[in-house]
Amino acid sequence: MKQKIFIYLFVFSALLVLFQYVNSKRIFEDLNNKLENYKEKSKTYKDSIAVLQHDILTLSHFNLHNNEDAISYFEKDGYNTEELIPFIKDELYKLNEIKGQHPIVPYAASEGRKMLINTVKLLNHKWIIADFSDGDYWGEIFLTYEITEDKQLKFNLIESFLYPLD
Repeated sequence: MKQKIFIYLFVFSALLVLFQYVNSKRIFEDLNNKLENYKEKSKTYKDSIAVLQHDILTLSHFNLHNNEDAISYFEKDGYNTEELIPFIKDELYKLNEIKGQHPIVPYAASEGRKMLINTVKLLNHKWIIADFSDGDYWGEIFLTYEITEDKQLKFNLIESFLYPLD
């Protein structure tokens, strides 16, 4: 009787070990497949990141934040560019609040509306591009700006255009 119990325990143990081996092999292969998929995805994502970083570098070429020469132009005059850049944008947006015709946008708005500057991009220490709209008509303007000796900000319209209605 004792021998039969040991044989049954041995067979049961062998079946348990076999089951554990097959199950762990399946889990191990599944984890390896997942790891390979993650490696492929990681390589794809790294390539995508490299492309996006190149695109960002290209798009930010004409941008005051990335133009060391323009920033040093302001810093040599004692300006803090972290405060100056928002100040310049705010001053341009404040022109939207003036009653009547917009002082910079040279186009009249449709009836009952007003041309407003929506987006401003500082290209360097002298140039700005902005877009404007009244809801129906829209366009873009190219401005120069300077800070006078008495610390006043002065805008000068160089070029503008209005998109045609479709």
